[in-house]
Amino acid sequence: MTPDDLVALLGDHWPQTLAALAPDEQEELAGLLQNLASAADPQTVRATLRRLRRLLRALPDEHPVTRALRDGVRFAGAPDALEVDRAPVLALLATLHGPPEPDPVHARLLAAPALPAADVAAAPGEPGLIRLRHPALGDRYPRFQFAAGTTRPLAVVSRINRLLMADRDPWGAADWWLGGNRWLGGVPADLLGSVPDEELARAARELVEGD
Repeated sequence: MTPDDLVALLGDHWPQTLAALAPDEQEELAGLLQNLASAADPQTVRATLRRLRRLLRALPDEHPVTRALRDGVRFAGAPDALEVDRAPVLALLATLHGPPEPDPVHARLLAAPALPAADVAAAPGEPGLIRLRHPALGDRYPRFQFAAGTTRPLAVVSRINRLLMADRDPWGAADWWLGGNRWLGGVPADLLGSVPDEELARAARELVEGD
């Protein structure tokens, strides 16, 4: 059973699941779902899923979620392959307390000009491009990554995104491009074309090697 399978299972039996949990267990469930929706790395996803499964063991034996978990297989995939579709998780959370407060960093990055996935020819997960998941609009590609008026990725952006491991940490890579940079004295995305490509790449290497 994959993480998305578990979320879908909860969605199929959501009212019955809430009714079978005590108020404090419902609060714990909400917290775990919030963690799942905002998790930025596979290790956090895996740890959250383990806690979620432990919580669901409190459901009655005859509950459909209990039966499905008892009969299912363990989560498949290596740690770096775990991904979660956040939209269904957010939909479940919205039924509890309304839409969750957006992460302020994510909200800032999502506010930048971007292209929808349908307009981008590159395959999803392309390590040379930053792909951000918007809770309402789906996958979005920040606009600065492409040559003006086209969907052709800029070579220097693809090069630096690979250095920043944008396929594993798209939010971190986007924050580097769209945040202030002391080394460069400005916002890297705004400096494209006015600062030599090698200087941009050197600033990115300084961050990676400094970590």
